[in-house]
This record gives sequence, structure tokens and C-alpha cells, in this order.
Amino acid sequence: MTRTIMLVDDSSICNLMLRKVLGRLPFEMEMHDFTNPVQALEQVQRLNPAVIMLDLNMPELDGWGFLEQMKASGLTNKVVILTSSTSQIDRTRCANFNNVLAYHNKPLSADVVNQLSQAFSTELHQ
Repeated sequence: MTRTIMLVDDSSICNLMLRKVLGRLPFEMEMHDFTNPVQALEQVQRLNPAVIMLDLNMPELDGWGFLEQMKASGLTNKVVILTSSTSQIDRTRCANFNNVLAYHNKPLSADVVNQLSQAFSTELHQ
């Protein structure tokens, strides 16, 4: 079964790199990447992704605003935060969102890719 993954990062290069990394995982995935978080949010309900890979630091609508709007709309799609932020406050803030599976710093290490593979294996096969 093919599952949908949504990549939301204002950097097209980060989306491209993530697309390449995720493309190596042994799952059938349909990936949609967005550099505009507002447009991505508008597509969540239509695409109904199994997992959203979300950056925090974006213009117009940051990752926290994205999560807040998902929550307000009753959207419970699973989210993995991938960010350059090293703030412990940001890590702690994730607890406010039941749909956040994980918080990882960029760039992705081999260990993080393995962790994502395990998390995706669980999420994508449900």
C-alpha cells in the first residue's frame, strides 16, 4: 500500500535532500513537497498524509502556527519536526501536540535516518 508523505520546508534544497533520503527507505511512498506552509496546510485534508515532515522556522507561517492550525481544524495527521533550531524550549513545546511523533535537528544523521525508518515503518503499515 502506498502512503502519502508531505514535506513542508521553505527550503527547496532541504525538501530535495529529504526526498532523496526518504526515497531510499523500503516503503512505497507518494511524496508531496511544499516550500509554502500556507499552501501545504490547505492541502493536508485533501492529501491526508500518513506523515508530515515539518520545518519550524519558515516565513509567513512557522511550524508552530502550522501545528496550531492543524489542531484547531481537528487534523491529527502525524508530524515529524525537522529543524535547525537547537532550542530546548522548542523540544519541550512539542508535548503540546499529540500528533508530533518526533523532533530532529538538521542535518539528518545516519542514526536519525534509522530512527525515521523505524517510525515510518510503524506509521506507514498501520
